[in-house]
Amino acid sequence: MTILENTHSHVRAEAVRVVRGDRVVLDGVDVTVSARSRLAVVGRNGSGKTTLLRVLAGLAPPDEGRVHRAGTIGVAEQALPAEAGETVGTLVDQALQPSLHALAGLDAALATIEEDPGSYEKALDTATRLDAWDAQRRVDVALEALDACTDRARRLDTLSVGQRYRVRLACVLGAHHDLLLLDEPTNHLDAAGLTFLTERLRHHPGGVLVVTHDRALLRDVAAEFLDLDPTPDGRPRLYAGGYARWQQAKRRERQQWQQEYDNQVAEHQRLTGAAEEARGRLSTSWRPDKGTGRHKRQSRAPGIVQAVKRRQEALAAHRITVPKPPRPLRWPDSDTRPGVPLLDAQDITVTGRLPTPYGLRLTGGDRLLVTGPNGAGKSTFLAVLAGTLTPATGSVRRLSGATVGYLAQEVFTAAARMSPGQHRRHHLEEVLDGRPDVLLLDEPTNHLSAGLVDDLTASLATTPAAVVIATHDRQMLADLSAWPRLVLDGGRRA
Repeated sequence: MTILENTHSHVRAEAVRVVRGDRVVLDGVDVTVSARSRLAVVGRNGSGKTTLLRVLAGLAPPDEGRVHRAGTIGVAEQALPAEAGETVGTLVDQALQPSLHALAGLDAALATIEEDPGSYEKALDTATRLDAWDAQRRVDVALEALDACTDRARRLDTLSVGQRYRVRLACVLGAHHDLLLLDEPTNHLDAAGLTFLTERLRHHPGGVLVVTHDRALLRDVAAEFLDLDPTPDGRPRLYAGGYARWQQAKRRERQQWQQEYDNQVAEHQRLTGAAEEARGRLSTSWRPDKGTGRHKRQSRAPGIVQAVKRRQEALAAHRITVPKPPRPLRWPDSDTRPGVPLLDAQDITVTGRLPTPYGLRLTGGDRLLVTGPNGAGKSTFLAVLAGTLTPATGSVRRLSGATVGYLAQEVFTAAARMSPGQHRRHHLEEVLDGRPDVLLLDEPTNHLSAGLVDDLTASLATTPAAVVIATHDRQMLADLSAWPRLVLDGGRRA
């Protein structure tokens, strides 16, 4: 059956502004999600991506600006609270309701087709646009593909956060909405689920807006990027042409911003120096060289005073009008020597978490990806290498006075008003500031923006430190495909 597209469906935001307490979260945002959109909302953590999605979906009002909506909208937020008594069937029924209502309307119109043929044509058009006859199958397929619970009687409060998320996402994908607004949809999905989601979004007959840090999804799905990262004028940027052009254009604009800022700072420093020099001449003019006459001293003084005044006026008139650009990821230089022995681990096991013995030997400049399914012991293995977990058997020796930097998968700090991504970046830079000889990174892309992860990946290619990474990130695995691998499902090293 041909699925008809609602070409009139859209969400359009004009001059949206959102303030939370004393912080402006969004300001001057103009964006349209149309029937053919493949739009990604990107930006650093805390830039307002989720807030914008909620405003567009009608789940939160803007403080200023307008939002116009037409057509049906399917929304998948990151959090799904489990209300008392709600079941998997509750979400499935909600997803199927528009299609079931359309089929009921079609049956009612069929009974009066002779008296009112126009009503039947309208009802048929609605049911066809929704592909209502196939709604139940679509939801069932999505539940299976995302490894979600299919038991309609299962209470949501008995499911894990990831299980609830997959049920809700499957229902949204199966409901055949005109527009899809999805917040971090790759969370909690395995490889098969990621493949299904990607294909489903690429072939969705309506519009798609996705908030995600998943660079593989961004590359495969997004055609436009609304970037909420800081800019010189404080306004968001909209880029067309796919992931590569977004990155190229953003990098070019960031370089230009940095250059303009550096030029203005340099000019301000020059004017400051000139004013100080003029004041210095004024001070020394009253102490001329021995033998200089009084009359000559008095004739020189007014000119020097005027010069000081001109320098001070020029300094006062100069303003640094370009805001300071965001600070790039700090990656201090390392003095690790290539080939020097750094770490030797032999026959490592951890009771209940890493039953099969594993080992490795690292020297300066070595690279290693640790892979395997969830529960295989990747995080456990890195924790043992880092010395934060004692193995049941085996040993880990640091050689040549090697220092080890360890980025654990989840880090909780007491800093208030920091997003998970800000916590993650702060901890990563703390690890790098230690200039480690061995760098152990457990899911380093978690919570980090796409641009920051690209910078991290580029730096990994040049650091002389030995680097071990455990990750499920599809794009990072592709970017580092030439690295050797330790697969924790049988100890194979590829």
